[in-house]
Amino acid sequence: MSNVVYVFCHGLNGSGEYDKEYAKKPYWGGASGDVVATLRERGYDAHAASVAPQGSAWDRACELYAQLAGVCTDYGKAHSEAYGHERYGRDFSGQPLIPEWNKSTRIVLIGHSFGGATIRLFSELLANGSEEERAATPAEDLSLLFAGGMADRIVAIVTIAAPSNGTTAYEYSQDPTFDDKSIKVRLKYRLFDRLVKARTKIRTDGRDSRDWANYDMMIDHARALNERISTLPHVYYLSVACDGTKPGADGARVPDASAMEPLFFRTATIMGRYSGTTKGGCVVDDEWHANDGLVNTISARAPFGAPQKPLDKGSIEKGVWNVMPDMHVNHSYFQGGYLKKSDPHPFFYDLMELLAGLA
Repeated sequence: MSNVVYVFCHGLNGSGEYDKEYAKKPYWGGASGDVVATLRERGYDAHAASVAPQGSAWDRACELYAQLAGVCTDYGKAHSEAYGHERYGRDFSGQPLIPEWNKSTRIVLIGHSFGGATIRLFSELLANGSEEERAATPAEDLSLLFAGGMADRIVAIVTIAAPSNGTTAYEYSQDPTFDDKSIKVRLKYRLFDRLVKARTKIRTDGRDSRDWANYDMMIDHARALNERISTLPHVYYLSVACDGTKPGADGARVPDASAMEPLFFRTATIMGRYSGTTKGGCVVDDEWHANDGLVNTISARAPFGAPQKPLDKGSIEKGVWNVMPDMHVNHSYFQGGYLKKSDPHPFFYDLMELLAGLA
């Protein structure tokens, strides 16, 4: 596939090429080495975007567009007024992420974790824009992102361990009928869990509580987001879900030490047991128990209700989610892992070869 740009979008608390921490520890690959830089060495025009570490899918999508187009970030007049923050953000004029952004630009979007929701909403805005923003904004003041009409620039969308239907990692703590403290794990895993929660706690700045990643990852809110996002008929969709658990003695899913990141053991254990019903009526049952430590396996395969089929490398269809076989790894595998180190380079080499074969 010639003249295609591969854009990688990180998940919660991640970083990209505009961030100093990325140079020290790249989000994509970690200690195993920068995956994106290696792909460039192999001839791919690949780039790692830098979007708000804890921002909503909407805000992150707007930032992604600004980086690609090399313009000032415009969160939209209607959105910024409704959610209580400044309309404009960082200005990327003169420092675009990719060489050029025009009608001949063709992109493949690859999102890990919440980066999956980000690139899916970005694709919807790129294709169809926003009626709310068009209604609230004079034409001469409207971001081209909200005008839409750029669907033909997207070749493919790839989601990796993405909470496309939300995650019970955020759900169980909000359920008053569920006592997570009754689920016992070893002390070190409780301490690891506290560390993770401290590092991922949302640092609010006065904006509406609905304008953050943790809100979008609740199951009901993820379903509402999905209702806004089209499956574009000309785009290739691929996804991979992960499962770092195994059946426990009592039938629950428990972390598999050969696959699970120790930092996620407590959350994985709770997700492997949690059942309930969301306020919106979504039933969380046994099908939700397999997980990668942060995202339920069933949630990462494809948005519920979207057309989907198992991946057939010889017949990858457009307008359909081509679902790869589940991987027996944890959520941080693609980042090189934390306490449990991994090397995701071979996965990405195979993925890029697959993508390069698409017309």
